[in-house]
Amino acid sequence: MSDVRFYHLTTTSLESALPRLLEKTLARGWRAVVCAGTEERVEALTAHLWTFETESFLPHGSPKDGYGARQPVWLDTSDANVNGAQVLFLTDGRSASDVHAYEVVAELFDGNDGEAVAAARQHWKAYRNAGHQPTYFKQDDRGRWVKGA
Repeated sequence: MSDVRFYHLTTTSLESALPRLLEKTLARGWRAVVCAGTEERVEALTAHLWTFETESFLPHGSPKDGYGARQPVWLDTSDANVNGAQVLFLTDGRSASDVHAYEVVAELFDGNDGEAVAAARQHWKAYRNAGHQPTYFKQDDRGRWVKGA
């Protein structure tokens, strides 16, 4: 059964939190798929990952780049596991069509957006009803992840 995690963004944006989570994923030797809401969002995140920090490099691609199977991080509007990833990051309220295709499914949602919070609650219930035991992480006032109840 997949490890389902919820990341409640309260002090930083997705653009700030996602690169750090991707760095940790790659450091473990894993691959990742990032599923975003629109093609425009995919390309904005792709551009951001090239420039988010001058001292860091996150190898990644999108359908616009091609070669999905070769990409350690694949960004798309689909959650298809084209690169043999262990981790699926869901953004923009997206849900997974096949949770079992990944070892870890991580939903990132904006705690300042009421609709995003409501959608995350619905996803949480759906995972629980499917037999998963989701884990909840919330940012503290310094942006660090703290495991919640």
